[in-house]
Amino acid sequence: MSPSKPSGASRRPAKRRLEKLQNPDKPVRRERAGAKKHRAKVSDQWQSYRSHHQQVALDSLRRLLRRPLATLMTTLVIAIAMVLPAGLYVGLNNVESVSQGWDGAARLSLFLKFSVDDRAAEELRARLTNRDDIASAEYISPAAALEEFRDRSGFGEVLDQLDSNPLPGLIVLSPSPANSQPEQVNALRDALAELPEADLVKLDMEWLQRLGQITEISRRVTLALAIMLAAGVLLIVGNTIKLAIENRRDEILVVKLVGGTNAFVRRPFLYMGFWYGLFGGLLAWVMLVGCLLWLGGPVRQLAGLYGSDYTLLGLGIGDTLLMWFSAAALGLLGAMLVVGRELRAIEPK
Repeated sequence: MSPSKPSGASRRPAKRRLEKLQNPDKPVRRERAGAKKHRAKVSDQWQSYRSHHQQVALDSLRRLLRRPLATLMTTLVIAIAMVLPAGLYVGLNNVESVSQGWDGAARLSLFLKFSVDDRAAEELRARLTNRDDIASAEYISPAAALEEFRDRSGFGEVLDQLDSNPLPGLIVLSPSPANSQPEQVNALRDALAELPEADLVKLDMEWLQRLGQITEISRRVTLALAIMLAAGVLLIVGNTIKLAIENRRDEILVVKLVGGTNAFVRRPFLYMGFWYGLFGGLLAWVMLVGCLLWLGGPVRQLAGLYGSDYTLLGLGIGDTLLMWFSAAALGLLGAMLVVGRELRAIEPK
């Protein structure tokens, strides 16, 4: 019977003893028994993270589409809350666009006393033209003013019955570009009012300044309204997510029993809030565009009556993207405010 060959397990100790005799100073490496640790690559971790979020986002979207009526009602409420401040913002932009071409240079109307004749008025106009703070001055005689009023008003027969001309002489002045600031124009108006020939000095830009103040007040009101409606969107989304959590309470308990964390359970509801907000923003944009198209025809006809080709301005690309992003962010924030508290209250016993 031939001798048996030494097994691999018996050869390894002999090999280590031989290595120790040959190299007594070299430490002998010992092999560890058991499982070895394996660390996943960062790219693999990112791929798994992205795949999981994509799957959860699509699953949340499918759940919303399986309940179209309830989803539409919630989305419609969010859209109405978003379209109101957006519509006011568009309206203010159109008002500013209309008035933008009217604030180039202020004009002063100097109404003369009835005792000032045409010769004295022309001399006054010449003196005013030589001032450094006045760019131009035009004199309109009472006869020329009456004729212009007759042509534009259509009351020619009534004016023919008058015994005398009721209109005074008028000098229209334009301030120089270096003196076109509101404070300088007001100082010029006060100086003209002190002239002995002056009866009344009227600043033609006063109404535009009032319009600017009204526009500024309207912008602040729009901002306050947007903040209140944004809070309303948070409450709507939060309440909807809370009901969804209660409807899936048993499912959440099962997931937690098998080791699911709050972060894992939270993700579907966060994506649900995101979809609600995004759909609300898209629907608000559709509603706003529809209103602008509906009002566009009458506005063009009204502008045509005044000899203008003005058309309504809508939301630009940047404003549209901002509205969509804001709506989605509000939906996500509304879900975040509710999900954490509700999930902590659902724990397996």
